[in-house]
Amino acid sequence: LAVPSLLSACVPGICPCHHGVILAFCWIYIRKFQSRQESEVISTITAICALAIALITSALLPVDIFLVSFMKYPNGTYKVSISSANTSRQIEDTVLYGYYTLYSIILFCVFLWIPFVYFYYEERDDDNMNKCSQVKNALKYTVGFVIVCIVLLLIGAFVPLEPPPAQNSTQWEKVQYLFEELGSSHGLPALSFSISSLTLIGMLAVITYTAYGMSVLPLNLIKGTRSVAYERLENTEDIDDVEHQIENLKSKCKDGRPLSSRDRNNLQELEGKLQVLRRRGRHLEIAERNCCTKVGSALRPLKILMGIFFVMVALLFIVALFISNLDKALHSAGISSGFIIFGTNLTNPLNELLLALQPVFPLDYILITVITMYFVLTSMAGIRNMGIWFFWIRLYKIRPKRTRPQALLFLCMILLLIVLHTSYMIYSLAPQYVMYGSQKYLMAPAGPTSGNTTFGTTRICDADAPEDQCTVTRSYLFLHKFWFFSTIYYFGNWAFIGAFLIGLVVSCCRGKKSVIEGEVEADDSDISDDEYMH
Repeated sequence: LAVPSLLSACVPGICPCHHGVILAFCWIYIRKFQSRQESEVISTITAICALAIALITSALLPVDIFLVSFMKYPNGTYKVSISSANTSRQIEDTVLYGYYTLYSIILFCVFLWIPFVYFYYEERDDDNMNKCSQVKNALKYTVGFVIVCIVLLLIGAFVPLEPPPAQNSTQWEKVQYLFEELGSSHGLPALSFSISSLTLIGMLAVITYTAYGMSVLPLNLIKGTRSVAYERLENTEDIDDVEHQIENLKSKCKDGRPLSSRDRNNLQELEGKLQVLRRRGRHLEIAERNCCTKVGSALRPLKILMGIFFVMVALLFIVALFISNLDKALHSAGISSGFIIFGTNLTNPLNELLLALQPVFPLDYILITVITMYFVLTSMAGIRNMGIWFFWIRLYKIRPKRTRPQALLFLCMILLLIVLHTSYMIYSLAPQYVMYGSQKYLMAPAGPTSGNTTFGTTRICDADAPEDQCTVTRSYLFLHKFWFFSTIYYFGNWAFIGAFLIGLVVSCCRGKKSVIEGEVEADDSDISDDEYMH
């Protein structure tokens, strides 16, 4: 069985028609949030392609798990078409090259393509600058990102993957060891180090956005939105109150006396507030007539059920992640080994669920795919609700039909980084399943066998299985190529659990969202408001 036919026939996730669906979803998503007033073709295409790359890369882990599981029958024996070592190795290399290809594209996007388009659009604000000057200045700023990428690749090429020689070794042995490590790398560890460095940034994005998205998305579905009629009544009362305050201030200067500086500032603030309230009233009026609002009210029971389901899923993930981290803390060799364990010593509910679904094909693959997409969608929800932040400074807001091109480029870059860390998160949730998939092996009996018949017990692959009987996924090998990154990821999981619990408490304490949440802000212009309404 040829590897290309195996991939095309047995892995629906890489079918070209699925890529078309992904591109269609990315186009709809970007166009939904994109500002019609500030949109540009190059930034739109870049955002759509970067988002599609993030989604396609996230689908590679389920494909990896499927292929290692596909090599064997449920009874633990290798399939006839994949029994040879060369065919098995070819399949493993195909998946590995798939990882490196997609990760190389991500490096290209993060360090060259997206920064260039971002700075190109920033330079467009200067009306006196022609296209050649825009490209020249954008390339000048992008060089800094390229230099960072080159530095990471060089560091990755020299970082040793094996433990260094003992302290009593001679200096020549240590130098010889370094050159052997460099000569055997063939550039792959350099790429791995660069991707792992980006994964650290992705870990910070996961802790910030994904953890918050996992808490805010289900609770928003459960709590719903405020009544449109009540909001309109409340907004009308606020308008009347502000107009009354403005009249009182203007009455002070009817006799010709000028207003004090304090009154002038108050009057200016009240007039700005009145303008926002009137825009808000127009949006509420449109929302009340909108058929989507009426359909959303009719589907309220379904939204509550979905919210409860998502809360249970999020809690299941947190419990599984806590047990996995506790297992590493108790049974690993500690920081020096990257908290790596080969197997599970504590009962992990999500890992056990995936193993229990193995006999019913393809429920376990569907579940692992749903888990992967759940992380991506909750990340998108977290970014949507929080906006783009740099420490305590809010850079951009993500709002329907109002999002600037720079914000969309940032959003896609963050999602690319989050996808890199998603594989480690899923490994932490179900370590044994991510390592071996649904593979089983045949354990030989302890006693002698009669005749030519072979008896044995079929067991699920784990750390105790013989090396030639179970194939480890390429994702697992890629994640643990550098032990010091694994150590940082381990502590990042604890931070993720803490961020989720904090986000859950904050989301519970907040009231219902407005039906026009995020549509009206004080810094919106009348032009953008008219654009949104039409």
